Amino acid sequence: MKNITTSYLICLGIFFFHLSCESFSSSGLPGQEAESEDHADVTGSSMQPVFLSDYKFQNVDIRVDTMPLRHLDGIIHVNGELAISPHNKAAITPVKGGNLESIEVIEGDRVRKGQPVAYITHPDFTKLQSDYLHTFSKLEFFSQEYDRQKRLYEEEVGAGRSFQKTKSELNLLNVELRGYEAQLRQLNLDPEKIQNEKIYERIPVLSPITGFVEKITIQLGQYVQPETSMMSIVNVDQVYADLMVFEKDISKVKVGQNVSITLESQPGKEISGKIYSIGKSFEKNTKSVHVHARITGKGVSLLPGMYLHGRIQATTGERVMALPESGVIDEEGRSYIFIVQNSSAQDPDGWTFAPIEIRKGTAQDDWIEVRPLTPLPQEAQVVWDGAYYLISEMKKGEFEDD
Repeated sequence: MKNITTSYLICLGIFFFHLSCESFSSSGLPGQEAESEDHADVTGSSMQPVFLSDYKFQNVDIRVDTMPLRHLDGIIHVNGELAISPHNKAAITPVKGGNLESIEVIEGDRVRKGQPVAYITHPDFTKLQSDYLHTFSKLEFFSQEYDRQKRLYEEEVGAGRSFQKTKSELNLLNVELRGYEAQLRQLNLDPEKIQNEKIYERIPVLSPITGFVEKITIQLGQYVQPETSMMSIVNVDQVYADLMVFEKDISKVKVGQNVSITLESQPGKEISGKIYSIGKSFEKNTKSVHVHARITGKGVSLLPGMYLHGRIQATTGERVMALPESGVIDEEGRSYIFIVQNSSAQDPDGWTFAPIEIRKGTAQDDWIEVRPLTPLPQEAQVVWDGAYYLISEMKKGEFEDD
């Protein structure tokens, strides 16, 4: 019984010994865990603070100051194509159907507004002119008869009924004549010349705008219906840039902003533009909005449908935290800046610089918007220039430790 009790006490002692060892191993030395957490808060990564003696600091090009606020214009990269507005493109169709007698232009020709581009013929055109002349002659006769009946009526010689009948017929002829004149003008014919017995054997088809002949879709002798498109005219002098701006950038785009445009077909040449319209509908497939820019500087041949790349000079109008490029470093896929950190453990006459992880924002010229992942200390001193020197000193220290 005594041996059993002794064995039980020995086993119990061994159990508590192992338990105490595991507790000591997990907790470590006093203050070790707190120090590790503090270190993680300062650096946010494997980056370590860098110490420079005051002598070394004075002899290297490192500038320290508070974090500045600046207005930064950002660059928004967009794609798109050249386009023309609807009133600068026309499909030419005849007012009335007829046989195509002649085509006065070829594709690529420049035409003026009102210039004949084709002529068509049809017997109905001759009949319309004959009917107009007949009505015009009748109107002249009834005008004279009206004057005669009116004079007799006023002298109480003629009957009032005859005068009223002549007046009614004269009014109807006036309406009929105006209807014929409207039809003739729609056919681009001059009623005054027809009054002088000039009968047009063919009628012209005129260009409604100034531009270039884009495509001809008819042939000589073909009968063209009023809805038949004979050719298309485009005014490439009024071409604009149709830009596709993604959803994340549309809030930065404003009317009046400048755009630099490069055509895919002419990569070495750059033209300028200015935004004049921002679309109000959202393209779900591309997650973008149409933005239109007027071309302000040409110098190159511009045709609708050409693909382009644009750079919009955008600004938010707000001041943001920003540093020169030399104050921001990229290391291990992350971006950092350095702040001055007081350290009583080091030489009091020295400088300790702690790396702080950030996200880069808008970039303009040599400045970069800085977005710290954690708030900076109030009135923190940051490194403006010399961040790459500090990172090299950090790596040098790591090699010496090894």
